[in-house]
Amino acid sequence: MEAFLVSAGLVAVAEIGDKTQLLAMVLASRYRRPVPIILGILVATLANHALAAAVGAQVAAWVGPHTMRWTLAVLFLAMAAWCLVPDKADEGPKTVGHAGAFLATAVAFFLVEMGDKTQIATVGLAARFQDVVTVTAGTTVGMLLANVPAVLCGDVLARKVPLRLVRMAAAASFAILAVLTVIGLEMGLFSGSG
Repeated sequence: MEAFLVSAGLVAVAEIGDKTQLLAMVLASRYRRPVPIILGILVATLANHALAAAVGAQVAAWVGPHTMRWTLAVLFLAMAAWCLVPDKADEGPKTVGHAGAFLATAVAFFLVEMGDKTQIATVGLAARFQDVVTVTAGTTVGMLLANVPAVLCGDVLARKVPLRLVRMAAAASFAILAVLTVIGLEMGLFSGSG
């Protein structure tokens, strides 16, 4: 349960103001069909994050716990720094012509997530928890928690939520995770490689 909650929480916070959230707002304003857009986000995220989690779990199996702990600490600190950098709406591929809201969303989200901070966070979380299914479920729920409101009421949220504060909270969350990883505290947040 911890792997799910940590994964969902970190990705939900890190996703606020991310280019995929901005993409969700653009797609919502373009297609004005929230259900196919939300389903496209779900399918793309499941596929992308399952792949990322599988890679993370495999890497954890290849290296020892000591090396993994330091690698994860560096990864989480890099994620903390990356969260402080604002994304731009024009990053990533353009939507697919007249293919429809679902297909355009699924293709665009899958491609934009490649190498994105939430995908890399998924690799690190899967390596840490060594649970592909739970981490994928958690990061997917985190993506939906951040992006569904963007699809449904993106204009209002963009004006009301101070993105700088959200980026700082996400960075702090990843930095805390890095510190806990280095000192090896088993506070119910981590399992597996101690």
